[in-house]
Amino acid sequence: MSHPALLVIGGVAAGTKAAVKAKRENPHWQVTILTRDQHISYAGCGLPYYLSGVIDEERELLVRSPEDFKSNYDIDILIRHEVADILPDQKRVLAEDLATGERKEYPYDKLIIATGAYPVLPPIPNIQLANIYTLRKVTDGSFIRQLIDRGNVKQAVVIGGGLIGLEVAENLAHRGIKTVIVELADHVLAPFDPEMALKIQSHLIEQGVELRLGSKVTGFLDQGQGKVAAVETSAGNIPADLVVVSTGIRPNVELAARAGVALGSTGAIQVNAHMQTNLPDIYAVGDCAEVTHLVSNQAAWMPMGSIANKAGRVAGANAVGENRASLPGALGTAIVKVFKMAAGKTGLTEKEARSQGYNIETVLVPSLDKAHYYPGSRQLLVKLVAEKSSHRLLGGQVVGEGAIDKTVDILATAISLKARVEDLSAMDLAYAPPFSSAMGPTILAANVMLNKLTGKFRGVSPFALADRLAAGASIIDVRSPEEYILYSIPGSTSIPGERLTERLKDRPRSEEIILICKVGLRAYVASLKLKNMGFTNVSILDGGIVGYPFELQ
Repeated sequence: MSHPALLVIGGVAAGTKAAVKAKRENPHWQVTILTRDQHISYAGCGLPYYLSGVIDEERELLVRSPEDFKSNYDIDILIRHEVADILPDQKRVLAEDLATGERKEYPYDKLIIATGAYPVLPPIPNIQLANIYTLRKVTDGSFIRQLIDRGNVKQAVVIGGGLIGLEVAENLAHRGIKTVIVELADHVLAPFDPEMALKIQSHLIEQGVELRLGSKVTGFLDQGQGKVAAVETSAGNIPADLVVVSTGIRPNVELAARAGVALGSTGAIQVNAHMQTNLPDIYAVGDCAEVTHLVSNQAAWMPMGSIANKAGRVAGANAVGENRASLPGALGTAIVKVFKMAAGKTGLTEKEARSQGYNIETVLVPSLDKAHYYPGSRQLLVKLVAEKSSHRLLGGQVVGEGAIDKTVDILATAISLKARVEDLSAMDLAYAPPFSSAMGPTILAANVMLNKLTGKFRGVSPFALADRLAAGASIIDVRSPEEYILYSIPGSTSIPGERLTERLKDRPRSEEIILICKVGLRAYVASLKLKNMGFTNVSILDGGIVGYPFELQ
């Protein structure tokens, strides 16, 4: 009696997870993975750290071998097998053995498409020159690492300032390589709101990474031996022994589309919560497939390893079962380490929320990752986005030198459960000085948001400060004179909080006043004092001086 057959096309994160889950759920199924790659089940997210030697050996990136899958799970892995066509009416797949050139047919009862994504290579002259790489596969990392280990790389250019681009830049810099990031946008980390991204941007410069922002790559210069010598940009040429192109990826959907699998609005494969496509018995998972955004309920493309693994698990269980498993959606939660700092986000950014029509409020709140008196405590900056009418939390971002992952995960949990700001404020979170303050970063940020939502104070964005100053607003720094001398925001005037009553007693009560302190607390207390004096146009700088993303004086 023949066993039913499950075919999986693609075998990195989602494909292997689907195959293993299917075999665990129903061992009677014959499970086969077809992949055109040499390596299977590898840690692609670890590739930047292989360049620097943080991950020393290539084998550490290889999670499992084909032999492991066969011996442990009885799953057949056919590497270097490229699928040419899916024939859904016949329930067959045509594939070519790239080692021999032989073409074979593989029947299936259920099919899971996990073809992933591919790097975007801009149509730039001479992009085919040697020593110009993308970083998507283990072989990419090996070629770059070998080049560096031979001592042939003194200067490198990273094209693209996204998550992977920043990780690559950091790890190249750790090897003593002079590194330049070229980014078309006006700031790095495009998925983040600008005030958060600018904090990381300043840190990159402090660590010696050069930034060429608002610059377009127009070509590459050949040194005469078919190797790159310099990157031509709209802002001039940049010498380079190595170029890593990190300008994004696209879902690999051509095979699926030819077979009649429907694509969604994002360009990735359209699936439901069970990972089913529009065609019977065909599922799609990972970087080639869409997912529903848990806040907006719109289709989204989120090529993240975490989502790929969860989707693979759902598809594997459903393919050999009864379609009971589901993945309701995701939030696009992401985190990146950049030298001594990190940045994380979840849910909607301010820009995304406004573009989708939400009436929102935002706060910027500095805090510490541990009790302020505990050794090693580090600064964080938390941004929350909430809906004004319902107080529902829509998104959050965190940057800083402290441990930001816990804060990001708390926010992701709250948003997933459709929590209101009041719910976040009331959460009973773990507290001891080595781990957090008594009012941890998320609770503190929620309380500030509640004060803002209920009209206890008004905030001013750092980006609006210069315009307010030009319009005649008074920017008053309520810190001590000693603090003000050390650093201050341009255009501000020093009036310590305890002297406000005396110094402002004769000022017009309708005058616009923006209060500043280091993190916002003293400015808030000062705003209450001014309100009691009858001032009617008082605001506080969001995030205080810690949250101010521009140069201080």
